[in-house]
Amino acid sequence: MNRAAKFVTHLVLVFCAFLLAYELRRALPVVWWFESPDALRVLRWGALYAGIAGLVEIVSQTERGAWRFISAREAMALLRNMTLTAILFVLTIFFLDRGVQLPRSVLPLAWLLSFLLLVGVRLAWRLAHDRSLAVSMLPSWWRPRSGTGTPLLIVGSMAEAERHVRHFLGDPAAPYWPVAVVTPHRQEQGLQLHGTPCVGSPDRLESLIDARFRDARVKPAILFVDDPVGEFGISAERIGRLRRAGVALLRPQPIADMDDGDVGSRLREIALEEFLPRTPVSLDPAPIRALVAGKRVLVTGAGGSIGSEIARQMASLGCAHLTMLDHSEFLLFEIDRELGGVKTAMTRRAVLANVRDEARVREVFEQERPDLVFHAAALKHVSLVENNPAEGVLTNVYGTWNVVRAATSAKAEQFVLISTDKAVDPANVMGATKRIAETLLEMAPDSETRLSTVRFGNVLGSAGSVVPIFRDQIARGGPVTVTHPDVNRYFMTIPEAVQLVLHSTAFKAGRADDGPSKFLLEMGEPVKIADLARQMIELSGRTPDVDIKIEFTGLKAGEKIAEELADAGEDARPCIDGILEVTAGGRICGLDTDRLQDLIALAQSGRGPELTLRVAETIHGIRGQAGAPDAPRGPEVAPRSGPSNEVRS
Repeated sequence: MNRAAKFVTHLVLVFCAFLLAYELRRALPVVWWFESPDALRVLRWGALYAGIAGLVEIVSQTERGAWRFISAREAMALLRNMTLTAILFVLTIFFLDRGVQLPRSVLPLAWLLSFLLLVGVRLAWRLAHDRSLAVSMLPSWWRPRSGTGTPLLIVGSMAEAERHVRHFLGDPAAPYWPVAVVTPHRQEQGLQLHGTPCVGSPDRLESLIDARFRDARVKPAILFVDDPVGEFGISAERIGRLRRAGVALLRPQPIADMDDGDVGSRLREIALEEFLPRTPVSLDPAPIRALVAGKRVLVTGAGGSIGSEIARQMASLGCAHLTMLDHSEFLLFEIDRELGGVKTAMTRRAVLANVRDEARVREVFEQERPDLVFHAAALKHVSLVENNPAEGVLTNVYGTWNVVRAATSAKAEQFVLISTDKAVDPANVMGATKRIAETLLEMAPDSETRLSTVRFGNVLGSAGSVVPIFRDQIARGGPVTVTHPDVNRYFMTIPEAVQLVLHSTAFKAGRADDGPSKFLLEMGEPVKIADLARQMIELSGRTPDVDIKIEFTGLKAGEKIAEELADAGEDARPCIDGILEVTAGGRICGLDTDRLQDLIALAQSGRGPELTLRVAETIHGIRGQAGAPDAPRGPEVAPRSGPSNEVRS
């Protein structure tokens, strides 16, 4: 029905409600309405009442809402409008003739009947178009199941589960059909949510599934509306049992507002690493929203793990324009395609370029003129960079130098370098090149651009990290390879790491600029890689060292037993929640333009052994050490053959 027809229907229903209210009050015979001269006065009152209701409707525009999807919110808006109509009618009648001849009880009756008729016509329209709503009028034991999707148990409170239940019940073609809400709140257990029972608690999840689906041919799916480990206390062993039983474990997509789209399409299966126990990071988004809103943002390495997450969060935080730069055609295409499906006013551009190409980088910056620059492009795999030092220097050092100079030349407000804990007392070429990249910010040309480095450890599930390697090894039936029983690392999820990167950037923007800053993310306690391997085997529903073996292969060249987050001579002090600021006494640079150009020339000539020694000399100068420098050292114990468990940041 179009808006004009709905508006006319609105006026007719209100007019009829007033006449019906007068009739109920006076109990007049039908003939009175055709013969009595007083009937004309009542009709004029009804027309005035309907006219005022029409003016209120023109202002509030409640009829713009689709009748088929009426909810409590639309009903409350109608109640507000009819209350306002009644008040304006009383004032108008009092001004005209004091309303002496109008029975006082007519007005509350007209108010109530108008509301009931307006809501009733909407409900009737919805019943005619929504079969599931009509079916809900039947007793629960008599209702046919109208959905054909996979049975779905929703774990969470009634308030959190409501929109999911409402969506799936309203769409018979949805991929899932809610059969129960498993709520942690005792007072909600035994109630129903849109006809769906609220049962048990997350502690009884397995017994509920066994009781309901023991003989079912189709196994259910479980939707966790919140963190299953941190919020509901689901252990790795229990998750393993559920996965072994063929139960799909789901979470809502973290990107985009699900109220604006298809909830079913925004569910995803939970990756193993999301079940790993950790302390979640929860920060106020207001500072980073203020930092990003309306700004032009450029992200290098936008197709990588960290770069793509920065791009996603830029889209959700309301930046004006996003430039995504990457040299990988496939990865750039994927993140551009993903963001193309997000409803946002942000414009974007995908730029295929290599940060090593100075002219191309300058061209892009001159065209895009970004306000914020996040430099995430880097080679980060320890073993590969160790065997290809020239590539590491050209990307991590020369590429950073190109980007930071282009950012200052384009007068960007802020430049943020994504670094790694392997830059601390580096034992490998990759870590050494990242430490040199950190130092380049102190050599950057004078400008108004605020420069900062954010250093953190490993992120769960990043490309080339230990988690997907373990996941693949487990899927193949093992063995899972760990380099050393005592090796440990700091871990954080990718979204959490990016949140803290953005908060450190907002902190830098909110204070007086005193030169390049270096921030360090609080990573919690380090995790033993062997323990991580055992947990992932349990999460897959297997038993470590029984179903799947764990083999220790020995540390690889450049790999440490443990990483550090701050170097000798660096002082890390808290600045905001979850973030430390690193300061160095005396601020030793140990690098100048001549040494940098010499390093780049050696990399371009491909002289690997000589380049590795020169990198070590450069790190020696940066760290301000006395004596002869050593080349990046090998492992802390004698290595044996086998893949490395170094993980990318």
